[in-house]
Amino acid sequence: MNQKTDQCLGEWVDREALTEAMIPLIGQLYRNNNVVTSIYGRGLVNRSVIEIIKAHRFARHRMQAQEELAAHDSFQMLKTMSELALGPASVDLGKLASKYRAEGNGRGLEQFVRDELAEVAGRRNAGARQGTDVILYGFGRIGRLVARILIEKTGGGDGLRLRAIVVRKSSADDLAKRASLLRRDSVHGPFNGTITVDEENSTLTANGNLIQVIYSSDPASVDYTRYGISNALLVDNTGKWRDAEGLGQHLKCPGVSRVILTAPGKGALKNIVHGINHTDIAADDPIISAASCTTNAIVPVLKAVYDRFGIVHGHVETVHSYTNDQNLIDNFHKGSRRGRSAPLNMVITETGAATAAAKALPVLKGKLTGNAIRVPTPDVSMAILNLTLEKTTSREELNEYLRQMSMYSDLQKQIDYVSSSEVVSTDFVGSRHAGVVDAEATICNENRVVLYVWYDNEFGYSHQVVRVMEDMAGVNPPQFPR
Repeated sequence: MNQKTDQCLGEWVDREALTEAMIPLIGQLYRNNNVVTSIYGRGLVNRSVIEIIKAHRFARHRMQAQEELAAHDSFQMLKTMSELALGPASVDLGKLASKYRAEGNGRGLEQFVRDELAEVAGRRNAGARQGTDVILYGFGRIGRLVARILIEKTGGGDGLRLRAIVVRKSSADDLAKRASLLRRDSVHGPFNGTITVDEENSTLTANGNLIQVIYSSDPASVDYTRYGISNALLVDNTGKWRDAEGLGQHLKCPGVSRVILTAPGKGALKNIVHGINHTDIAADDPIISAASCTTNAIVPVLKAVYDRFGIVHGHVETVHSYTNDQNLIDNFHKGSRRGRSAPLNMVITETGAATAAAKALPVLKGKLTGNAIRVPTPDVSMAILNLTLEKTTSREELNEYLRQMSMYSDLQKQIDYVSSSEVVSTDFVGSRHAGVVDAEATICNENRVVLYVWYDNEFGYSHQVVRVMEDMAGVNPPQFPR
C-alpha cells in the first residue's frame, strides 16, 4: 500500500515538474511570437501549474478518452514550436495531439508539429503590425472586464492596446476608486497582476499598460490625439446611445476611427454575434453593435441546431442574474416590476433576445418568442430553449452533436459543453464561452426539445466583445490545427 501511495505522489511530482518547464515556453511563444496556446479552448498563457494540469485533465472529457492529454506530449509540442520562429498563430495543443493520433501516419510528434505549422514557421516579425489603440468609454461591469481581458492579451503589444478610459468624475478620489474597482471584484475575484495609480498625470499602469483616465461627460468633445492616441477603436459601454446618430458623436473626436457598442443596437446598426455573422463586418463600417449577452449565448446554439435539424418555432426563456439597472430595495423604477428589490425577488421582465437573434441569424425571423426572469444572483444566467424541430432526433444524438460542435466546429469559442448532474450557476463564473450546453438537462421527445444553456453574462459576453474588436482591428491570427 505504501508503495502505491509513493508511486501516486511521485507521478504527481513529475507532472508538476514537467508542467513548470512548459510555462516559460508558453510565455516566450506568446510575448516573442504572438502565439496563443490552449487546450480545447482553455488558454494556457499566464496560467499556473495547477491550472495547466487541470486543462490536461479536461481534455480527457473532450476527447472521450480514458487517459488525459499527456503532459509529455504537450511539452514536446511546445519545445518544437519554440524552435520554429513562428509568426502569429493560435494553437490548440489538445486538438493537435488528437489530430496526431488520427493522422500521424508514422511521423514522429516533432515532425508532425513542424508539418502542421509550416504555414507560419519562420515568420516571426514578418510584416509586423503595430498595435491598435483602444478607448473604453464607460467603466462599469462590462468595461472593467473588457479591460482585464485586453490587459491579459497584451502580449508583445502588436494586438489591441488599451490606451484610455473615459468616465465622468464623481469624487476627489475618483481615480483611486476606479483603480480599486479594477483591482478587486466581488464576483470575478482579484485582478491578476499589478496596478499603479498616478494621480498627477491621471493614469493607471496595469501590467505595463499605461492607461490614461479622461474625465468627460460629452462624447464629442475629447481630443484623444493629445494623449498620443490615433486611429482608435472606441468601445461604448454606457448603453446611453444605441443608434448611429448618438454613437456617431464619438467619431467627431480626433483620434477615433471606429466605435463598438456593448448593447443591442437600434436602427440600421449591424448587431454582431461573433462566430455567427462577424464576417458581415465591413472595413467601412464606422459603428457596430456587439448585441447583448443573451443574444450571444443563444444564437450559436440555435444556429448549430438549425443547421442539423431545422427549427419550426421556439420560445426562449431567460433566467437572468439581476443587473445594476434594478433596485437593491423597493423604489420607483420606470420599468414594470423592476422597481422591486432585486436581491429579494424573482422579477418577470421583457427581453429583446428573441427578436435580436433574428437580426444576427435571419433564418430565425418570426420563429422565436422570448421572455425573461431576473433572479437574485449577481452573475451567470441561463437560457432555456424550447424548440420544435423540422427533424426528429434523440437526446443522445442531439447531445453528441452539440459536444462535437463545441470541439471541432467554427463555433468552438462560442459553444461549450458540460455533462454533469452536479453543476450549478457558480460553476460557470469566468466562462470564456458565449454559452455552455448542459447535456444532463437536455429533454427530447422526437422533434420537440428543450436545451439549457448557461452563460456568464458578464465575462463570457466580454470575451465575445473582444473577439469582435479583434476582427475590426484585423488582429485575429490563423488557428491550428486546420
